[in-house]
Amino acid sequence: MTETADELSFSNEPDASRYTLRRGEQIVSALDYRDDGRTVAMTRAYTVPTFRGHGYAAEVVSRAVDDVAARGDRVISPVCWYVADWFAAHPERRSLLAPPRTA
Repeated sequence: MTETADELSFSNEPDASRYTLRRGEQIVSALDYRDDGRTVAMTRAYTVPTFRGHGYAAEVVSRAVDDVAARGDRVISPVCWYVADWFAAHPERRSLLAPPRTA
């Protein structure tokens, strides 16, 4: 598939423990994670400063959540504040969250 610079592409890069959203070849946003085989801890959402304000962080989180849901064998721990806020704004996706830890 040929891609133009305006198209967004999403990928999981397990060797780097991150999801990326690219415009052309350039990363515009990334979501770091730790996967222990049961839980995907989403640890840091980041958008390159020159691309902020376009919803790219929300897009990479949404697509990452969809990816985890499609696998169907893991839950999500929203370690990053942005990911936690995303889940607060999308209560229909909360079934994917790991149960809260009790002391």
